[in-house]
Amino acid sequence: MSVSAWDPSMKPDVNDAMCPSRGVLEHVTSRWGVLILIALLERSYRFSELRRHVGGVSEKMLAQTLQNLERDGFVHRDAKPVIPPRVDYTLTDLGREAAERVRALALWTEKRTLTVLENREEYDKARS
Repeated sequence: MSVSAWDPSMKPDVNDAMCPSRGVLEHVTSRWGVLILIALLERSYRFSELRRHVGGVSEKMLAQTLQNLERDGFVHRDAKPVIPPRVDYTLTDLGREAAERVRALALWTEKRTLTVLENREEYDKARS
């Protein structure tokens, strides 16, 4: 939904199927969005460095995710007119704010993964 189609007098509500906050939430909390935002908290990255840092992301998905995050104002793309071309990605202030929040969730997830795996095992045993 475009900004012009959204009534600014309405309070954003992620439970509303037409609320544009859903698209923002999708970009910030997607698997690759989370990992890219967390990586960029550390420092700026070039595309190839970021691809190596974020294990498992394809070139296509990295490019698409970066483009979405840039469009939403979370990431700044700095293309330098040199040969060979150099493009650096950094977080904007908005991106840093979002990245700090998703990093907290990621750290909690790492901390509690063993408990979740144990719960899954118990669940599966009970269903067998």
